[in-house]
Amino acid sequence: MFYIFLTIILIAIGLFIASFFMNDRIKEIEDQLEQFSISTMQDTYQIKKKLKVLEEELLTNEPIVVKKEAEREHVDDLENQPLLVQKIHHLHEQGFSVDDIAKETNLSNHDVNMILKHQL
Repeated sequence: MFYIFLTIILIAIGLFIASFFMNDRIKEIEDQLEQFSISTMQDTYQIKKKLKVLEEELLTNEPIVVKKEAEREHVDDLENQPLLVQKIHHLHEQGFSVDDIAKETNLSNHDVNMILKHQL
């Protein structure tokens, strides 16, 4: 009986010591998930940065020239609109025809007319 208890205790001590040298699979999965999360956040940051650069390029290609006080109010209203609507209005103010604006924005003439009528 003494030998059985001694054997069980020695096996328990051996397994306890061996557990310190074994790899923790949950820890490895947590590390992989953390790496994936970090890389996803970096990719998202880079995409947002590139999108911001593209938006700035679109906005700087069409300078806004304010001539009158009424036009200032119109420009303030346009700043709250999507970029495509702003571009259509800027092209229209520069004297482009509806056909030219439609070709430039890849919209139909009807869509350009509707945007110009509803926003003016």
